[in-house]
Amino acid sequence: MARYRGPKTKLERRENMYLGFKQKNKFEKRAYIPGEAKNRRTSRLTGYGEQLREKQKVKRMYGLLEKQFHGYFLEAARARGVTGDILLELLERRLDNTVYRLGFAPTRASARQLVTHGHITVNGKKVNIPSYRVSKGDVISVKEKSRKIPIIVDMLEKTSEGMLPSWLQLNKEEFKGVVAEMPKREDITTPINDNLIIELYSK
Repeated sequence: MARYRGPKTKLERRENMYLGFKQKNKFEKRAYIPGEAKNRRTSRLTGYGEQLREKQKVKRMYGLLEKQFHGYFLEAARARGVTGDILLELLERRLDNTVYRLGFAPTRASARQLVTHGHITVNGKKVNIPSYRVSKGDVISVKEKSRKIPIIVDMLEKTSEGMLPSWLQLNKEEFKGVVAEMPKREDITTPINDNLIIELYSK
């Protein structure tokens, strides 16, 4: 399964924001981008540069490679409705993201690992595909044999209903969550300018 395996803190520094790669709500901020000489000023971005950086930010936040991300855009562009909103909805509905949003894992990367290692079920059936798309009414659970994994137990102790997005419901005692409704644009609190992404791919 293809995925980025390089240093992730460099990616956060490149996008100048916390992208959720580690269990901390901060990143190492410096006055220069990775690979750039310390005494060199960072040039201002062009219109294309702004579009590219926004796309890279969202792509990296959800842990996708270019081909995967572009595939989501093409699907969103073909669907009825606002392309940017549909794109973000498709990304949010990924199983690894849903596991992360429910609070079973501290990061999307660790949520992806839980899924690929077979610790997660959807409607009672094991699903080990991170890109699996959840739907309204789906029940996402931690397998009974996996409910003693320290990282899951620790995260659920810290997670409360108020921390969940409105489209998810969590039952901590039963180690399961329910997709109550489809995610909406306003459920994504990270600042994302999806218009820049649409403009980039529409050229």
